[in-house]
Amino acid sequence: MEIVGGVISHDRATAPDGRQSGPLIVTEDVELLDDLLRLCAAAGARPEVHHGGPKGREGWDSAPLVLVGDDAVDRVRGAARRRGVVLVGRDQDDSGIWQRAVEIGADHVLVLPDGEQWLVDRIADVAEGVGRPALTVGVIGGRGGAGASTLACALAVTAARAGRRTMLVDADPLGGGLDVLLGGESADGLRWPAFAASRGRVGGGALEESLPELHALRVLSWDRGDLVAVAPEAVRAVVAAARRRGGVVVVDLPRRVDEAVAEALDQVDLGLLVVPAELRAVAGARRVASAAGMVLRDLRVVVAGGAGAGIGGHGASGGFDAEEVARLLGLPLVGEVPWEAGLLAAQCGGVPPGGVARGPLARFCAAFWDRVPVDSTAGGGA
Repeated sequence: MEIVGGVISHDRATAPDGRQSGPLIVTEDVELLDDLLRLCAAAGARPEVHHGGPKGREGWDSAPLVLVGDDAVDRVRGAARRRGVVLVGRDQDDSGIWQRAVEIGADHVLVLPDGEQWLVDRIADVAEGVGRPALTVGVIGGRGGAGASTLACALAVTAARAGRRTMLVDADPLGGGLDVLLGGESADGLRWPAFAASRGRVGGGALEESLPELHALRVLSWDRGDLVAVAPEAVRAVVAAARRRGGVVVVDLPRRVDEAVAEALDQVDLGLLVVPAELRAVAGARRVASAAGMVLRDLRVVVAGGAGAGIGGHGASGGFDAEEVARLLGLPLVGEVPWEAGLLAAQCGGVPPGGVARGPLARFCAAFWDRVPVDSTAGGGA
């Protein structure tokens, strides 16, 4: 971007179909323009600026977002009505701005500086071309060793094999690292410590490209260094960025619920509580379900077929069938994950959970994805 004779000029950002990918700014207020350009830069977007009102319908109609300064209301009043118009002012005490917003058909009214973060997020959304957010599935163990991490990996591997854009997020810092479970502990890419101090918005595309790619999916896991505390704001920003890429996000969750975990739970569409079919596991799972249920909107139970060792363990019966476990927990039943012989040995040989397409675990996961409403248009490579 450069300034020539007091006029701001730059290369116009375009989407793949030729449309403008950054917002259109309409204002002659120099201070307001400076603020809006600063916010566009923070969002990674390159705007087009019209000082005297929209120049024809093409730019007005094609811009994904239009930011109209309060000084420019008279100049856009006759423009065609469209969605995605934000009226932006600077006077906190001006109640008349709402009436002017109605006159130009604005969707939102924003008064700076209070609304800056909302506007940065909105501009970044259009710059990234955000569509339907990813279906986000959280997996929680009803007790230690239930197999939640194994199921989370298998769900992600199965989704990626079906051609869906998939990201696997390890939200349990004490779990040993899902990259290890996938055989990729030495793979190049960033881990959680790199995002520990993140504040505000994280770019979805940048996040995806920075992570290790394993088995056709992207993985955000932990490194082998000392434990690093990740701020709740960072967890919120990272999971939100993952969701904006569309497709599927699978989150492996710890059994405790602290502020950081609550931020992840708040963005989960569907939670799966993995519970072996034995009495002690059910008793422990009730506590986990109670804590997670305070944040999670939709929690269901998956019964692990091998009591005592969880998914991939021995095949002994715990005395309960799957329906009884779900009844005792008061949760909807997703199904029972069958015991899979040789799962641990396969992992040692480089085959991830769910990597054997005809295995019981992979078939369970494939049937699960067939039943949930994943937007097929959000698919694509990792």
